[in-house]
Amino acid sequence: MFDNLRDIDEKLDALERQLSEPSLVSDQQRYREVVREHAQVAKIAGLYAAYTSVCAQIDDSQELIRTEQDDPDLVALAKAELEDLALKQEELEKAIRIRLLPKDSNDEKNIFLEIRAGTGGDEAALFAADLFRMYSRYAEMQGWRVEVMSVNPIGIGGFKEIIALISGQQVYSRLKYESGVHRVQRVPDTETQGRIHTSAVTVAIIPEAEEVDLHIEPNELKFDVYRSSGPGGQSVNTTDSAVRVTHLPTGLVVTCQDEKSQHKNKAKALQVLRARLLDRMEQERHDRISEERKSQVGSGDRSERIRTYNFPQGRVTDHRINLTIYRLDQVIAGVLDDVLEPLITHYQTEALKSVH
Repeated sequence: MFDNLRDIDEKLDALERQLSEPSLVSDQQRYREVVREHAQVAKIAGLYAAYTSVCAQIDDSQELIRTEQDDPDLVALAKAELEDLALKQEELEKAIRIRLLPKDSNDEKNIFLEIRAGTGGDEAALFAADLFRMYSRYAEMQGWRVEVMSVNPIGIGGFKEIIALISGQQVYSRLKYESGVHRVQRVPDTETQGRIHTSAVTVAIIPEAEEVDLHIEPNELKFDVYRSSGPGGQSVNTTDSAVRVTHLPTGLVVTCQDEKSQHKNKAKALQVLRARLLDRMEQERHDRISEERKSQVGSGDRSERIRTYNFPQGRVTDHRINLTIYRLDQVIAGVLDDVLEPLITHYQTEALKSVH
């Protein structure tokens, strides 16, 4: 199965030679590509070395069992070791298979995080703010950068909508399964009788689109400028700095009023629009493939409830994989790996099934 990995060390050496070439350093884009490929090949090479070592140990144990029949204790020891080695072999084989899966072209990209309050009024808006803080703290732990692109706040500290650009290494690959409806069950601060309310917030994870990903003709865009509203300082309501951009063929509309400069708002609005258009195209393409293959792998259906945060019980439940953990306070504080890792493992396993 791993015949094509027999020359993995030679490939790793070749990439290391490339990285030491002075001419490569001057081409920053190519340099980053080679660095990423080197990291990927190095991980596979390490796994393959461990795999071949375990295979050799299995052969030794099997040979010992065949040749030492006169020593029952030694044979029993070899058989016990063989069971452990077989488990290690299976784990390493799966890890290598996952590394060899076709890569999602968006995995290395930055993302737009879009959070919108759904059913539940002010409580939904407050929870939208909680989710934004949760993702922001996780981003900080990962060394990522968070830049708010657009926000529609309510007076008590919540958000009807907030859009942020999260930049860093493998942001999309870590957060791509967060798209969907997030439900919260808790007693709102405004509730006088202690009743638990259920509210919902939608989260969308959209990979950032680059110029090479999508070309938009200038005549497909309509720009409107108007005066900003809401909190924002002395310049609010005095200049036409807010920008609304409409993509005429699709009807997609993006507004931005966070910056005092009209040019900066226009640039941000176009950045968000480009990502939404590419995401729509990707979703349409995925839907066509899903219909043909009847596959649910990585569907990211945003209409479904994906997770419930139950505050009275301190519980987080991910409904897609029937995962329940009782560390809600840690999750809301941004410690998301206990939720994200099982999801990533689940979808990788599903992807493995589809290639057999």
